[in-house]
Amino acid sequence: MSKDLKEYDFPADLKSMDIKDLELLSYAIRDFLIDKVSKTGGHLASNLGIVELTIALHRIFDSPHDKIIWDVGHQSYVHKILTGRADAFDSLRQMGGLSGFPKAKESKHDVFDTGHSSTSVSAAAGMAAARDLKGESHEVIAVIGDGSLTGGMAYEALNNVGASKSKVIVILNDNGMSISRNIGGVSQHLSKLRTSRGYLKAKKAIKRTLQNIPVIGDDLSVDLGHIKDRVKYALLSGGVIFEELGFTYLGPVDGHNLAETIEVLELAKQVNGPVFVHVMTKKGKGYRIAEKNPDKFHGIGPFDPQTGVTIKEASITYSHAFGKAILDYAEDDERICTVSAAMCDATGLGPFSKRYPRRFFDVGIAEAHGVTFAAGLAKSGMKPVVAIYSSFLQRAYDQILEDVCLQNLPVIFAVDRAGIVGADGETHHGVFDLSYLSAMPNMTVLAPADGEQLAEMLRYALTLDAPVAIRYPRGECGLNTVGKPFNGKNVRLEKGKDVDIWAVGKMLETARHVKEILDLRGIAAGIVDVTMVKPMDLSELANAPGKIVTLEDNVLAGGFGERLQAEAAEFEVLSFGWPDQFIEHGSCIELYRKYGLDADAIAERICEIN
Repeated sequence: MSKDLKEYDFPADLKSMDIKDLELLSYAIRDFLIDKVSKTGGHLASNLGIVELTIALHRIFDSPHDKIIWDVGHQSYVHKILTGRADAFDSLRQMGGLSGFPKAKESKHDVFDTGHSSTSVSAAAGMAAARDLKGESHEVIAVIGDGSLTGGMAYEALNNVGASKSKVIVILNDNGMSISRNIGGVSQHLSKLRTSRGYLKAKKAIKRTLQNIPVIGDDLSVDLGHIKDRVKYALLSGGVIFEELGFTYLGPVDGHNLAETIEVLELAKQVNGPVFVHVMTKKGKGYRIAEKNPDKFHGIGPFDPQTGVTIKEASITYSHAFGKAILDYAEDDERICTVSAAMCDATGLGPFSKRYPRRFFDVGIAEAHGVTFAAGLAKSGMKPVVAIYSSFLQRAYDQILEDVCLQNLPVIFAVDRAGIVGADGETHHGVFDLSYLSAMPNMTVLAPADGEQLAEMLRYALTLDAPVAIRYPRGECGLNTVGKPFNGKNVRLEKGKDVDIWAVGKMLETARHVKEILDLRGIAAGIVDVTMVKPMDLSELANAPGKIVTLEDNVLAGGFGERLQAEAAEFEVLSFGWPDQFIEHGSCIELYRKYGLDADAIAERICEIN
């Protein structure tokens, strides 16, 4: 195979290629992925692991007539290559370029936008129901990872599909990992299934044998049915869980054996009713460095493909600062526990999990369960700290409100990746947490501007007998850039007679740049570091001029600025934050500039009101 990937007419060309050519294609795709992602950054290990499965999917099914839904969607790069987008990969995750997740506006082959876990089977169930109501005949396929099967929503959907008897093909991409290594009973169950290599052949052989036994009378027919059930239970060795949900279970199969994978998908296509196909893959397949370090290469910035070393390593991140602080405090208080939703290392809890394994709980991709689990810990006298990304914490809104805040339980939420996160885009920007957390009774909301403040806020939160959320951004943090310690109140850093700039958390850095510009234009600006978002500390209003500007990395609706305007009606308040829309992917700098949240644009607006 000598063609460049961009020269193919995908997915049509896959239909006429033989197995040898398809195998050569898999090598070319892996080389292409390593080359492109090493320049743009992105989700590499998961895509390297799903190459053959994706080729087989587009070989057997007819996209977009047949609907392929990707759970989470970070593993859809190969799908994008095989649906005619190889020539756009230089723009992957860049402003205005190819998204790292499925986007219907980007291609008709992306039939459902995804970005969060455990949703694909529900979407497939709905699409299949619509198909059946309209009398259509296309296939609906959900591709879901074993990490996503640690989320309860997936089982709600599996239960619904099985009961409906509607034709839905669920493909389990089983690589033993989500971001951190998978945990829990489901993971252990699938591990046992991976060893059952002879399952499919044995099942077929027994089915043939039982069908060939002559049946005399109804009683013998019933007895043979019982025998078949017992044999099935003995041989499935766990696949029975999916059969009992109403699925025909096929697998496990080697997801890197193209012939075997194509064969099982062809078989799934012929089955009437719900089908569950168990495909085993290896995360990072074909790139030895990623195979050895799948966590690191799950989501990675630009890197040297020869060594795997990232081009730019953040010295100290907010996640690291949080991890160090909680480790220190846990040494003096045995009641401190931590809870992760399959994001142990990413949230900075790796060292804690190793030093205090009995006090560390990874609940899997099950944020709602994790929050109520923490409520149970708190109700029993422990001090749980729940570390979850802002956009993923949205999935536990009801549990935070009903199970934590309603009972006023001392659960601390370490809200990582708050604010925009850059290249991952709409589904991962954490721009709603200030609004929804501030609306909850009994909740205290804090926002550090550097690592030192984060540690101080965590210490303060541990002294409160109430819910606390500490929200902090992705990326590097200074250790003591504010210059004044956190003491439970907002901090005035500068005085100014013309205008006050009240900056929430990381926006303090922008506020300082704005002040420098205003100084050059003869406008004296004060700065207040808003550390205490809720309850709202208004003590610095006594020292404020008549005009106040608020800066926050959150949507304006329901945010700090809107709430300050309601409390300080006698002041002229101008608020800066994100508009009432979903923010696309791009670098943070580009996004701030586009939406008028960079220092130059803010200073210009302030000049207009002075």
